[in-house]
Amino acid sequence: MIIAQRIRELRMENHLTQAQLAKMVGCSQPMIVLWEKEVCEPTASAIVRLAEALGCSCDYLLGFDGY
Repeated sequence: MIIAQRIRELRMENHLTQAQLAKMVGCSQPMIVLWEKEVCEPTASAIVRLAEALGCSCDYLLGFDGY
């Protein structure tokens, strides 16, 4: 699942903890863990918030090339 890898990769590049990203996205820290471990996928609205917080496009998070 590309989205899990990209969430983790971008979070690390932005020097964010899971808790910090969760606060920015408006979800719980355990939810970030679930996304990064590929237990579940974020909703469409969460993908939009993740992209904003991580400074990338939704397309990039979903596995398309380019930011």
